[in-house]
Amino acid sequence: MKTMLAAYLPGNSTVEMKEVPVPTPGPGQVLVKTKASTICGSDIRAIYREHLGKGPEAYQNKIAGHEPCGQIIECGTGMKRFKEGDRVILYHISGCGVCNDCRRGYMISCTSDQRAAYGWQRDGGMAEYILADEKDCVLLPDELSYVDGAQVACGFGTVYEGLEKIGISGKDAVLVVGLGPVGLAALQLCKALGANKLVGVDTVQERADIAKKLGLADEVFVAGPDTLEKVLAVTHSGEGFEKTVDCSGNTHGRQLAIRATRKWGKNVMIGEGGTVEFNPSPDIIHDQISIHGSWVTNTWRMEELVELLVRWNIHPEDLVEKRFELKDADKAYTMMDGGKCGKIAVVYDEEIK
Repeated sequence: MKTMLAAYLPGNSTVEMKEVPVPTPGPGQVLVKTKASTICGSDIRAIYREHLGKGPEAYQNKIAGHEPCGQIIECGTGMKRFKEGDRVILYHISGCGVCNDCRRGYMISCTSDQRAAYGWQRDGGMAEYILADEKDCVLLPDELSYVDGAQVACGFGTVYEGLEKIGISGKDAVLVVGLGPVGLAALQLCKALGANKLVGVDTVQERADIAKKLGLADEVFVAGPDTLEKVLAVTHSGEGFEKTVDCSGNTHGRQLAIRATRKWGKNVMIGEGGTVEFNPSPDIIHDQISIHGSWVTNTWRMEELVELLVRWNIHPEDLVEKRFELKDADKAYTMMDGGKCGKIAVVYDEEIK
């Protein structure tokens, strides 16, 4: 029996490496040779530090990693589109496929007991191979690297979905609050969509420095007691931003985004967790502000996004601060847990640079 190296998250801020059997694809399934697997902040918050959540959606001691990308090396029977040799991104939640949400491509919202997220309820991408359903695959164009592709579903896809809900154009000044990997992706995509002014805010100097170094924003601020006044001061007549994006998941970050939104403007909340406290009348009602929630994206929009990334010549791998081999996955998770870096990737073969 062939075996492979795989990483598990016991929940005590450590990584456990195991040798496990290489899976065999069944009907409608593919075996993917993993080429890159990036680390998401939700893995750190909800699995790596401690196992959060209860019931069927809680982490179930599976191989970690819900941001994988690789190449199909074996197909099961009954394939309808993909074949051996195809480069693919995986949509990170495998839904039932037949409910209303799945038919819309939003398997993230599937409520069937058949729903299983890679790296949570079924084995994920922190292994040499990953068993996936064909319906969860999105073709990776040759112009994008595997490290690019690994960030499409959960990272850039989540951002693109949120930005599409509020609409970004050349008429907009945009504020992005929270400059982790998702916030940095938001700046990249807003720029490509034509935003005429981009401002970023984070509480961590190192993350603000990354945004400056990559040239993603016109202005970047480290949060403090006078941040609202500072960000408003760089807008037209201090009136605020037509569009604001919260990627912080923090009450103070969300309050900043809402209060910095211009009259008749739109805000979208992408950052997970936390709370928010605001005064409905002065903060949103009187200024006619719209607040949107956005959770991940759908499969057809992922396909649209990879086409646009090629057209715009955007490479998500530019946000990767460090690459690790699978055997050093513990170091990768430790660095990501520090909260002061860009994206972290576990890579294989030619993706090691």
